[in-house]
This record gives sequence, structure tokens and C-alpha cells, in this order.
Amino acid sequence: MRILVYGAGVLGSYLAHVLVRGGNNVTMLARGSRLDELQKNGNVIRHYFQFRTTVDQVNVISELQPKDIYDLIFVVMKYPDFQSVLPALAANHSSHILLVGNNASPLEMRDYLLASSPLKKQVAFGFQVSAGWRETGRMFCVRGPQVQMTLGGLGEDLPWRTVIDQAFVNTKYKLVYQQNMDEWLKSHFMMVLPLNFIAPAYNGDLRKAAKDNKLLHQVIAAVDEGNQVLEKLGYTVTPASQIKLARKQRKMFYLLLKFMLSTPVGKILLGDKAVSADEISALYQAFNDLKSSANIPTPNWDILGNYSPSSQR
Repeated sequence: MRILVYGAGVLGSYLAHVLVRGGNNVTMLARGSRLDELQKNGNVIRHYFQFRTTVDQVNVISELQPKDIYDLIFVVMKYPDFQSVLPALAANHSSHILLVGNNASPLEMRDYLLASSPLKKQVAFGFQVSAGWRETGRMFCVRGPQVQMTLGGLGEDLPWRTVIDQAFVNTKYKLVYQQNMDEWLKSHFMMVLPLNFIAPAYNGDLRKAAKDNKLLHQVIAAVDEGNQVLEKLGYTVTPASQIKLARKQRKMFYLLLKFMLSTPVGKILLGDKAVSADEISALYQAFNDLKSSANIPTPNWDILGNYSPSSQR
């Protein structure tokens, strides 16, 4: 298949690696120094837990033209960056687009693409479970033996899921389909965002944060408050285990959180660079909009909000 990975950061680079190894004709869209790296050295990834480095040669472009047609386009980037690429995606003549990453407004993005494109578009949303960081010349990828993407439409089955399945047919990558990714993505950031206030509370020192029992309990309570906001607005929190963990299994949640903060993996997943400051700010604004609509108190979210980058300006 002819596939474009729009976005060449940590997550997009790993996704491109998987798709190349699956026998697809992969192009990556990149800019700046990352564009130069890909053109000169290929897609170089150090797989952190696997103790190995892979190099894949890919086609590279810096701009998506309307008549550059692909069987499938994966757009892999931070939530606040999606908005700037929507016009180019709408103008492009490819039919199948999958936006991958944190996303608080998938309905609005889908509606824009459908309304602004001269051709019929099929749009889906996903979230890839992997992490990492960038160093000069290569990406570090932190993952398990089999990376998973949760994906799907916005309340409907995907009649074109066979197109996505075909891209991964010769890979070890796992696809988990959800019928309503709007609910899944909103539920996800209600969990992720409170966890990502921990690092800034202690200037990135997670070991100190792990000893602050009050902070950890505030984080757990904030997750529950976020779930309550969604419930008040009529969303189904997905997965349901998220409600159980934050509401009925708080001691287990606390112990898991305390343990994670004390490990090297925790530093990668919850460190001050795990989620960018602009993405945290954008998601926090999205939460405030939902909270305003729900009109219920969220005292723990309000306290943790003091650690949001937007509150530090």
C-alpha cells in the first residue's frame, strides 16, 4: 500500500517503521532538521527495551500537495498541532485519513475535513501506545513487545476498516477498534492530564513527588472528577475500568502510581517531557470547557491546574 505518515516525531517514526517492515510503500512528511535526518540517514530508531537499533529508508516530503494521492494517511502529532494541518488534508485528494494522538475535539476535526474537502473523505481517529524521546540523528522508542493502537470512528462502525487492516497484515502491531473514539479520547485525557501535573509540581523530580501522599491522592481524586464531568455530560467513560480504578480502587491506584514514579519507566512516561507544555495547556483548556458545560465542582482539578504551563505564564 502507498501510505503517508504525516508527522515524523517519536510516535510517527515508530509507526512508519512498522509499516515499512510490513511491506508498505511509506512516505514520511517532515520539516527542518528532522527532514534532513530522514533524507541523509533514514528513519533511525533505538528500541529502548529491545536493545537494538533499526534503520528504514523511507520516501520523504516536506509538504502535502492536493494531487499527492495515498491509499491511507496517518496524521501523527500533538493535539494543538492538528488544527494547522487540516486545510492541507482537506485539499488533498486522498480518501482515507486517520488522525493519531491525544484529541479533545475529534468531532470538529472530522466535520471540518468532510465539509472542506472537494472529494469524499473517510476519517477515523486513533491513539498509539508507545513513548520515547528524540536525540540528534535518531529516535528512542519505549514500547512493549507488541505496540497497540486503539482506533475507530465517532459512534459508528468503520466501513473502510479493511483498508487499515491491510496496512498491518504483515506486522506484529495490534489494532483495537472502538466504536466511539470521541468518548475514548475524552476519557483518556481525563486520566492522562492529572498524571502529567505531577512532574511540574516538583520541577521534574518524580522521586520527590512519589513521597507527597497528598499530591498523589489529589491526582487520583482529579481523575474521578474528570470522569464525573464526562458522566454529567452524557458520555460513557471508556474503558469502564477507569471509573472503578479512580472511584473504588483508590488504594491500588495510589500504590501503582507511587511505584511508577519511582522507576526509570515512570520518568519516561510521566516526566516533564513526556507530554509537551503546549499540549498540556490545550488539553487543560478543553477540560475547562467541558467542566463549564457540566457545571459541577472539581476542587482537585482546580488545585492541580496551578501546575499547568498556562498557569505559569
